[in-house]
Amino acid sequence: MKMYLTADEVAELLGVSRGYAYKVVRGLNDELRAKGFRVISGKVPTKYSQEKFYGMKLA
Repeated sequence: MKMYLTADEVAELLGVSRGYAYKVVRGLNDELRAKGFRVISGKVPTKYSQEKFYGMKLA
């Protein structure tokens, strides 16, 4: 499993446009930044995105 998802991959997974996927990634990264984590623009950690969208708690 990849460590990070790009906005293009988020768009494909969620079935949304590329522009909206960037908004989603930005929002998730803002949440992580508020928790004190460093983030990479245009990418979101795979585990965090799965937890937020599917309620999956991964080890």
